[in-house]
Formats: sequence, C-alpha cells, structure tokens
Amino acid sequence: MSRPESSFVTDRATLVRRLKMILPAHCLLVEDEDLRPYECDGLTAYRAMPLAVCLPESEGQVIDVLRTCHQLGVPVVARGAGTGLSGGAMPHAEGVVLSLARFNKILRVDRDSRTAAVQPGVRNLAVSEAAAPYGLYYAPDPSSQIACTIGGNVAENSGGVHCLKYGLTVHNVLRLRVVSIEGEIFEIGGGAPDAPGYDLLALLIGSEGLLGVVTEVTVKLVPKPELAQVVMASFHDVARAGDAVAAIIAAGIIPAGLEMMDKAAAAAVEPFVKAGYDLDAAAILLCESDGTPEEVAEEISRVMAVLTASGAHDLRVSQSEAERLRFWAGRKAAFPAVGRITPDYYCMDGTIPRKRLAEMLAAIAAMEQKYGLRCANVFHAGDGNLHPLIMYDASLPGEWERAEAFGADILELSVALGGSITGEHGVGIEKINQMCVQYATPELEAFHRVKAAFDEKRLLNPEKAVPSLHRCAEYGRMRVHRGELKFPELERF
Repeated sequence: MSRPESSFVTDRATLVRRLKMILPAHCLLVEDEDLRPYECDGLTAYRAMPLAVCLPESEGQVIDVLRTCHQLGVPVVARGAGTGLSGGAMPHAEGVVLSLARFNKILRVDRDSRTAAVQPGVRNLAVSEAAAPYGLYYAPDPSSQIACTIGGNVAENSGGVHCLKYGLTVHNVLRLRVVSIEGEIFEIGGGAPDAPGYDLLALLIGSEGLLGVVTEVTVKLVPKPELAQVVMASFHDVARAGDAVAAIIAAGIIPAGLEMMDKAAAAAVEPFVKAGYDLDAAAILLCESDGTPEEVAEEISRVMAVLTASGAHDLRVSQSEAERLRFWAGRKAAFPAVGRITPDYYCMDGTIPRKRLAEMLAAIAAMEQKYGLRCANVFHAGDGNLHPLIMYDASLPGEWERAEAFGADILELSVALGGSITGEHGVGIEKINQMCVQYATPELEAFHRVKAAFDEKRLLNPEKAVPSLHRCAEYGRMRVHRGELKFPELERF
C-alpha cells in the first residue's frame, strides 16, 4: 500500500529541545533503540520511526506536548497499548508518538450509578476486575482485553464476543475528557443518561485519534448475570452454519454472544487451547445465553430448536462455568493460535449483512485459490463482523502483496454485499484505500470538514482513516470496478 509523501517538515533539534523543557528526562525517548518498540502497532507489516516518544504522567504534560506540537506544526500520534490491527497507532516519520501508557489509574467505581471513571491507559479487563466486588463488569470484551486499553477501545470503537447483546464501546461510554491539538480541555457527554446539546460521543468514539486526545473515560457497568451457558453447534456445511445465524436472529433471539469459526480456525485453535471443538465440523457456532436460570433455560431451549432445524449435527451445552470459559477461550485465542501455524497472518475486519455470510464464505474460498494462500475464518457472526485470517510468509517474494490484494478483495466484496470495510478494528492505514470504495466524494469532503473543525492543521494522526480525494483518484485508476472509474473528475498523477 503506497502512502502519500508527507507535507510536514520538522526541525528535530528544535522539537526535542522544546519537549525537554516540558517533560522530565524519563518521560521523553529520542534514541533509536528506545524508539524502535513504537514503530508499529499490531499491524506489523507497516512501520515508521517517530522523531520522539512522549510518555506524560499528568494531564498538564499532555496539554504542554500538544500545544508545543501545534505551535511547531508537528504531527502527533496518540498510542495506547499498541494492540490495534489497522495501523492506527503507527508513528508519523516527521512527528511524535504521545503514549498514554502511564495514564493507568481507575479513578472511581460507583456502585450506585453503575459507572467507572478511568484513565485511557487502563486495560479493558482491569475495569471488570475492579468492578467485580460490586457484582458488576464492563461488557465490551475484545479478544485482546487482557492487554488492550480503554483509550484504544475508544479510538477504534472496539467490540468483542458479547457486543451483539451489550453493544460496542460507543454504547458503553457516558463521558469523555479530551484535550484538543491546541491544548484545550473539553468534555463530551456526562454522568446522566442523556447530555445537553449534540451527541458528540458517537463522533469522538471511533475517530481513531484524529480529533483529540482522551485523558479520562466514564464507562457504564452492567450487573454480572446469575448464569451464563453456551451452546456449541457443529455443522457439516459452512453455508448452513451461516444460515443458522440469520435464523436465530429472525426467531427474535438476541444471544449474549454468537460466534462462528470455520474448520481451518478450529483446527488451529484446538491443539492450542483444547477447548473440545469438533475438528470434523466444517463450521462451529458458539451461542451464549445469560440472565436468570429460568431465562437461560428457556432461551437455550429455543436456540437448540433453531440450530437443529438449521442442520446442526451435534449440539453441546456447557455444564459448568469452567466449560463455558473453555469454549470461549478457543474463540478468543484464534489469532495467536493461527500465529503458531504460519510465519505471518493478515487479520481482516469487514462487516456484512448476516444473511450474506454463506455467500461471503464461498467467495473467500474461491479467493484462496485465486491468490494461492490459506485463510482461516472467525466471525462475530451475530452482527456480521468478519475476521478472515490470511496466512502468508513475508520472507517469500510477492506473498505479502498477494495477501494485501486478498484482503482488499474481501473488504470491497463486503461493501458490494451491503456491508462495511470495518466493524471494530478501525481504518488506520490498512483500509484507507477501501474508504474510497465505501464512500463517495461528498461524504469524504464532509469527513474532512469535521476533521478541520477539530484540527485545522491536520496534525493529529495525519494520513490515517480518511483518504484525500487525490488518493482516491489514484486508487480508482489502479482498481477499476465494473468499468467505472472512481472520481473521474480528478486529475490522475
């Protein structure tokens, strides 16, 4: 994927001198060996070295860093734990990385209002651990929840296996405290169920660090259910498994989680986790119900009836909390499990209508033949969020390019099927070309106007998420779809 030449030219000596005036020595990294760990996030195929890394310990230091960078015209990339998979936290070669890793305090847990106020560097799982003594937990649970941070979850609007019933990050955040690129503090949302004025929470959450730097997040907590059970269903046919997902939702059932893995994914996971998966099945569905024992029993019965009618040849219900967690452990470990059987893999993140799952899986199988690469598929099936894992070897000439083209085809087919190029991983640099397929010129112009309203100099995470129209013109020249040239009115380079 080509990246546009940077329009920023930074005097590194001046930048470092100014940063040393506002940060203690242990909060500023400038040597190559110290900068190297920050050159990429979870999307390791793309890398860049920043000019400096700032590790502020107070909001005042964040303000000073942003004001300094604004005055000098220096790009700023905010970073959490670096677990993102779209290159959203990859540094800018003429800029600084602003790490919020030291903002790792849980400020308060309020049992009565069922909320928690946390700093952005707090790990996702740590919020639930802090709320557990009150019988509460934080619902969004990305597979990386043991490591990923709340600030990163806000930036990418992360989800997880339970997002079908409990929602994504945007549905579970009440308030944000944000610092603008000019160093001004503003707050969005509030502690009440509704806040005055426009609902800008949905604008900030998922904005990938393009609009401001979050320094505090107030999240909703939910009561821990009395009981949770998982039905594990095996299918001889992938298409039937996909149709079963649509049938469950059509029956008016909203499970706590509804996940799918194909045979390749299950084969990679089972030796790693020993979750008890059926390795002869073409696809496995995990469907969880939670609530009171009576509610769970009734919903599990309905789910099993739908799955049987949809062609499941084997059904198992978790009989203990340990077994339930083991079933989920396999799904949550899919990414590292695939990493054990291939030198490299490329994790995609498209979303399609549930009824098109079978069609997409058939298309991916054909793409495996087209590109000569294997692909394991895991899904947040309940909301149509795909995570194909394209396996390749970066040391072999041409394999990364084929993997990238394979991923682009999946994303563009997602759009053609009525879906989106991303569900929870963000756009970053990974999918920026596919934004040109998803959106037309007026929509992209509107995105740029929103960006300019918050960051007129375009210093926050530049060249990410929202492509320029000239970039889309160039991509349209490279990838003509059905004979239609994208943005024909724009000059080609």
